[in-house]
Amino acid sequence: MRRQERLFALAEHLRGRRTGVTAEALAERFGVTVRTIYRDLDSLRAAELPVQAERGRGGGYALDRAYTLPPVNFTPREAALLVTLGRFAAEMRLLPFTDTLAGALDKVRGALSASAQRELVPLADSIQFIGVPAHATRPSVRKAVEQAWFEHQPLRIAYSTQPGIISKRVVRIRSVVMDGHITFLNCDDLELNEKRQFRLDRIIEACVT
Repeated sequence: MRRQERLFALAEHLRGRRTGVTAEALAERFGVTVRTIYRDLDSLRAAELPVQAERGRGGGYALDRAYTLPPVNFTPREAALLVTLGRFAAEMRLLPFTDTLAGALDKVRGALSASAQRELVPLADSIQFIGVPAHATRPSVRKAVEQAWFEHQPLRIAYSTQPGIISKRVVRIRSVVMDGHITFLNCDDLELNEKRQFRLDRIIEACVT
């Protein structure tokens, strides 16, 4: 990696974290010496990038949290991988967050120039993933799960424990696990005060409370 490319990548890395990262960790990340990282950090400061050194636990080098950089510029190859992976996740029905994913992929495409977008199409089409799609889930359930997850809200669900047997629960989602063709929600059952795991495809109805 050329120095100019490394400086840009270093700035993007610091912006993406916004928490302290040590010079040793940065040196390992970019495959250079710690002394080189110190010189790179000095160069970023000389370019008026507000790099600060934070002490204590979780400290290290970070950008001033009040500072914002211009929008991220994706290369066609970066965008191709992101779009293809996102498209795969949607086609395989792995994530319940389809609306958020679709919006994010639109922004990735929109960040590219016209020529880069033309370059993106054959790149994305030349990458294929083959797998077993996850079980289908009702769109209304996915929307409710998505809202509850991102807004940290309780979720009222109707869950099919067995064919013909429906159980009503009020839960708070702790994590989402994608295991092969099954997507699980690890939840806190707010009524029974216990941890429970639910299969996404067995949730018949869902609404945010």
